[in-house]
Amino acid sequence: MKIALAQINPTIGDLTGNSAKIKQYLNKALQAGVDLMICPELAVTGYPPKDLLYRKEFLREVNQVVERDILPCTGDIGLILGVPVEGDGEDDLYNSAIVMENGKIISLHDKTLLPNYDVFDEKRYFKPGLIRMPLHFRDLVLGVTICEDIWNDKDYWPRQKYAVDPVQELADRGIEIIINIAASPYHYGKQNLRMQIMQQLAKKYRLHIIYVNQVGGNDELIFDGCSMVVNKHGQVVRKAKSFAEDFLVFEIDDLREKESVSEKFFPAAGQTQLHEAGEENIASVHDALVLGIRDYIGKIGFNKALIGLSGGIDSAVTAALAVAALGKENVLGVAMPSRYSSAGSKSDAEKLAANLGIDFRIIPVESIFDVFLTVFNQGANPLMDLAEENIQARIRGSILMFLSNREDYFVLTTGNKSETAVGYCTLYGDMCGSLAVIGDVPKVMVYELARYINRQNEVIPETTIIKAPSAELRPDQLDQDSLPPYDILDEIIRLYVEEGKSSEEIAVLGYEPLLINNIIRKINAAEYKRQQAAPTLRVTSKAFGSGRRMPIVQRWHK
Repeated sequence: MKIALAQINPTIGDLTGNSAKIKQYLNKALQAGVDLMICPELAVTGYPPKDLLYRKEFLREVNQVVERDILPCTGDIGLILGVPVEGDGEDDLYNSAIVMENGKIISLHDKTLLPNYDVFDEKRYFKPGLIRMPLHFRDLVLGVTICEDIWNDKDYWPRQKYAVDPVQELADRGIEIIINIAASPYHYGKQNLRMQIMQQLAKKYRLHIIYVNQVGGNDELIFDGCSMVVNKHGQVVRKAKSFAEDFLVFEIDDLREKESVSEKFFPAAGQTQLHEAGEENIASVHDALVLGIRDYIGKIGFNKALIGLSGGIDSAVTAALAVAALGKENVLGVAMPSRYSSAGSKSDAEKLAANLGIDFRIIPVESIFDVFLTVFNQGANPLMDLAEENIQARIRGSILMFLSNREDYFVLTTGNKSETAVGYCTLYGDMCGSLAVIGDVPKVMVYELARYINRQNEVIPETTIIKAPSAELRPDQLDQDSLPPYDILDEIIRLYVEEGKSSEEIAVLGYEPLLINNIIRKINAAEYKRQQAAPTLRVTSKAFGSGRRMPIVQRWHK
């Protein structure tokens, strides 16, 4: 029997477009002689649909699309499809997998475990499934699960989040294969974590696992795909592409024949050597950000991006990512030098634009800055205070937004996670824009991205990479004047924000208590800035955004 994994990139709420994509893959399955095709979690609506699920007319249209457009196209191919399904009660809604064949729904499986942590908010919308029964399809006995349902193994985690383990129940009922349809967003380390979980389950229960994940960017979340088939020995015998749509077909007999194969990922067609062994590295972060830019801008309806080029590493990396996502013909770089901009920064910005092959403009801010100094200093010399520093950033933000309005460009902000964490950024200035591309990338990782981008030839000027970082808003300014070295800063931010450690727990690791407390104070004080920032593409386990909901007005600092 042939099974196909349809790793698709849905757009949230585009019910017609998503159903057309599903039908396109059904046609591929028909041509390939497939018996069963499996789509990701909530494939019809895209994930996460959020409060669209509160709209009754939205749910009615979902039902219409399934019944009118998808169901009649199944023919003799079985289809497992993720869909929200209304229950008998007025507000009953389930995150479900519908099984179809020959134009009929033959089985329904509701998600049992509803995640309600980090970026997940499923208890807001769904009720948990209470019944877990095997699916008898042709000559197979399958256990259909949805995403979180496989993330509660008591032998893998130090503690279980839920009282129920759907995999355990289904295994006890005699299934042969676990099917998991998912919308599992990416963060650095997630690919290997998923693989380990599935290998553990496969070996523990002596069951094959078929895992189908969504791919694509939806708002701040990036879904990496990496659908896979794991045999009962924990060997990954098939793997779909990372960060791209894919259609993977295999024979059930393959699972039984590959018992002696080594435990490593099989390379998907077109993938680089860096991804073949399942090893995560900076290449994965790069590909995630490229996909995030492309889908965020494209799904909104833009096709051109605008970046302020300072000559520094952050704007250089952002510009290179934008070119990879959109093409050089759709990216504009704008340098906006002031009296404090160094000659090196100006030349680095120009060289970067030439290396990338993008359009480049120079719009000096000096004359506009002079007007502000004249008005507010009443002809006196510059005071070199914070107001004068920040107005330069705000002038630049206004220029970028002017170009955006007039020429239909989408402005990308260039601040990194280290700066955003401690508030080393200007509200309505360098924070100005529609998407924070590297806002979840720590500064040290920004340098890793730069080196990766330059892996074959110099795209980002070496002088940009080696010079000391500076905002260049006053004479001889350097980041290190206000911040500790970035390797230390990034690690304290990671421990506090991503791991949730207290200042005392961080101090035990050898960091100076006064420094720790200073950084934590800065993080807490900058919350009002972050909640006004552009949406940030998520690539770490705890980004500033929907997964970290801190009050702005609060007096508990620890």
